[in-house]
Amino acid sequence: MDHLLHPCDHPDASARLADFLIVESRERGDLLTPLKLQKLMFYADAWHMALYGSEITSERFQAWVHGPVALSQYHRFKEYRWRPILDDIERPDFSQATAQHLCEIVDVFGVETGPALEVMTHQEQPWIEARGGIPDDQPSNAFIDKTTTKEFYASLADKD
Repeated sequence: MDHLLHPCDHPDASARLADFLIVESRERGDLLTPLKLQKLMFYADAWHMALYGSEITSERFQAWVHGPVALSQYHRFKEYRWRPILDDIERPDFSQATAQHLCEIVDVFGVETGPALEVMTHQEQPWIEARGGIPDDQPSNAFIDKTTTKEFYASLADKD
């Protein structure tokens, strides 16, 4: 019954989130690079908080030069660098509602390239605020605030 837990309650929620996005994208003919995976993970968590009030992963994203990063998954896939992730990965079980949300994230953001998603995150309040005004090309390990993230994307949802 593990799959009926809220996704954030699972001990390895970030890995499960990454695995789902990798498999779903792969099935649609898109091999994810680590850069694109990180942005899809960020948007999946951000929009889940905005729309449903809860995280998909409790892992906090850092505001790196190339956008939001979940450190656990960065280390997991860093050997791929700019190349597609080719690990043999199985789709994890999620509730139907969470799986639908993740598929919608892939529908909306999966059509973009990793660099395009990076540019998008750089124009949005959560990443900008976490960076604290340092130049875009200067390294930072600052965390992106989850409350800011939730409120920012909820405000975008309210405009629709």
